[in-house]
Amino acid sequence: MSSNEKAVSTEYLKVIKSRFISMKDTAEKTFEQLDDQDLFWYPNENSNSIAVIVKHMSGNMISRWTDILHSDGEKPYRDRDGEFEHTISSRKELYEVWNKGWDVFFKAIDSLTEEHLLHVIYIRKEPHTVIEAIERQMYHYSYHIGQIVYIAKLLKSDQWRCLTIPRNKKSTS
Repeated sequence: MSSNEKAVSTEYLKVIKSRFISMKDTAEKTFEQLDDQDLFWYPNENSNSIAVIVKHMSGNMISRWTDILHSDGEKPYRDRDGEFEHTISSRKELYEVWNKGWDVFFKAIDSLTEEHLLHVIYIRKEPHTVIEAIERQMYHYSYHIGQIVYIAKLLKSDQWRCLTIPRNKKSTS
């Protein structure tokens, strides 16, 4: 790997970690705006509560990122269907489940080096480079964070505090 390629790879790892941290922070700022019961609300049987989304994300993170370089990302012990059952019963438990997944994820990201990025790994027996796996999860996690924010905005309505640039305000950046 040339020094330029190494620099690009190092920058990539730094940037993606920053993006995932930002994503996690966005969800946590959303949780802070909600009453406990809001975390468990869902509009109908075909929809998920924030607690269920958290449980699913955590289950995905633990499966995908445990031993990422040496075992399939869909672990035999994962109960994906069970992730969509309403079993989290408190805010404290929600944060425990949430942080357990993110801890596994960030530990794996922190263990990656530039040389790992083009390494082929497997998710559901399908080959992916580590870059592809990271980008796959970037899409997946941001999709669910968006759902979390949207549910919260529906619930809070006029009491919602914007997490980015409020409407009718100009950005200075």
